[in-house]
Amino acid sequence: MTTQTIDWLILTANNSPLLPMLTALLESEKMTYQHQQASSLSNEITPQIGVIWVRSSASDHMYLDIELPVIQLSESAPVDWALFKEELMILSRRAAEQNLTQNPIFSRLVGQSQAIKTVIGLIGKLEQSDVNVLITGESGTGKEVVAKLIHQLSERHQQPFVPVNCGAIPQELLESELFGHEKGAFTGAIQQRIGRFELANGGTLFLDEIGDMPLDMQVKILRVLQEQAFERVGGNKTIKVNVRIIAATHCNLERAIQAGGFREDLYYRLNVYPIHMPKLSERSEDIPTLIQQILLDLTNKKKSALQLSKTAIAALRQYTWPGNIRELKNLLERLAVLFPDRMVLLSDLPDRYQTISLPSLQSEKTQTFPLSTTLQTPEKSAPLDKNFNLKVYLSDLERNYILSALNQQNGIVTHAAKQLGMQRTTLIEKIKKYQIER
Repeated sequence: MTTQTIDWLILTANNSPLLPMLTALLESEKMTYQHQQASSLSNEITPQIGVIWVRSSASDHMYLDIELPVIQLSESAPVDWALFKEELMILSRRAAEQNLTQNPIFSRLVGQSQAIKTVIGLIGKLEQSDVNVLITGESGTGKEVVAKLIHQLSERHQQPFVPVNCGAIPQELLESELFGHEKGAFTGAIQQRIGRFELANGGTLFLDEIGDMPLDMQVKILRVLQEQAFERVGGNKTIKVNVRIIAATHCNLERAIQAGGFREDLYYRLNVYPIHMPKLSERSEDIPTLIQQILLDLTNKKKSALQLSKTAIAALRQYTWPGNIRELKNLLERLAVLFPDRMVLLSDLPDRYQTISLPSLQSEKTQTFPLSTTLQTPEKSAPLDKNFNLKVYLSDLERNYILSALNQQNGIVTHAAKQLGMQRTTLIEKIKKYQIER
């Protein structure tokens, strides 16, 4: 089967009775699709927008490593085709707005800040180039993500991408790790070992935390960059390689050169094309989008259906994030364990994340949403009075949480149902019950 790009991948366990209606709906909207059975899934199919997964039973499982939205349908439950069509259109519009259909490689670099747009622009210019790249920035800003994107854009994308953390490997083992060794080269070398340079031949070698590399190893790396050749430890045979180097560091290498901790000649060999990754605090406007992406990843991995209130998100936007995106991801994974079945409120956040200014709270109150009804999420229970009606209060509370889930998931019923911990059909019934307009 030849490689092709389509709008939707339809995945079924068998020849589903829902297929005729499903394909007719996609064709009526002029959307392209490909149907495959899960047992014969091909990696050559690349959907632009997402996957439609038709389950034949509750025991069905989808073994698909994909970072795009997944819409589930069930053969055992009635399908509201009008709502399903609306979900398709919402996702289609979102894909068009994010420009993912033109360049899906950039889907992991989310955000609209000028800082991240600058990074995307720099990466895009490397598509026809094979120069060495030096990525700088604090730990946790996504330097390895950028390195992988550069590799995927290059003509080497079908060859290996081999990462090495230069700061995590003991100094006495680093040479063997990079260049390999021959049998008997040292005590414990009971067999020949292929090094990372050799494994990356034809592809890309990612030298992470290059600033932590010892000076004697820097000399050997410089020689390989100059000659594209090396010998294994304990060997005398010269091995030729064709490797592109992408290096990354959180250190200021120019200061390290002045202090005698990094070789100037190696720095200029690596720093042919510099890219600086901004701190998360420098792109705080991207935090809500990053939260949405991380939560979608958690949902697709069936770890959680986590949901955050607006004031909680506003507080996270004001936090300084010394651990950057890695810290944000770790926090959301922790919250997913602590609060799997309800919305996370401002008061649920660890103390250091709760600092929030009054202007931000006010802006949250006036924030508009794409849906017809603006949600005011209650952070505290309403005080009781003589006219208090518990049934009405609980109904309003349920309606508000449904609206919150729909708002956060851009109106996509399937994702909202996962966040609320209920079946899609149950959520559809409640949407009709509360006359929620989408």
